[in-house]
Amino acid sequence: MHGSLLRFYVHENQRCHGRLFWEWLLEQANQLGIRGGSAFRAMAGFGRRHQLHEDHFFELAGTLTVEVEFIVNDDEAQQLIDLVQNEKARVFYAQVPARFGVINADAKDAPDGS
Repeated sequence: MHGSLLRFYVHENQRCHGRLFWEWLLEQANQLGIRGGSAFRAMAGFGRRHQLHEDHFFELAGTLTVEVEFIVNDDEAQQLIDLVQNEKARVFYAQVPARFGVINADAKDAPDGS
């Protein structure tokens, strides 16, 4: 199957409707029927101002990024982008073409086959 890897990069303390933005975005995607999404908290990074942020500094709590990603078809990607745009939230995103599928779709989940 072909579609997109859609990633949103939000500040870990950014909020929408009183909720953490990444939680709100996953919840909204779930309600739209998106098949899955994940959120990952950064350990360290820098942005457009080139200031390094690292997890171990207590005084920088809330300044790191959470990456929220989805593997979606083009229509679903546009729905999610429109959703964020309608909230007037400042959010950086990346949309990368992706080919995806399930390997051994009929196999059981356990690695030993049990």
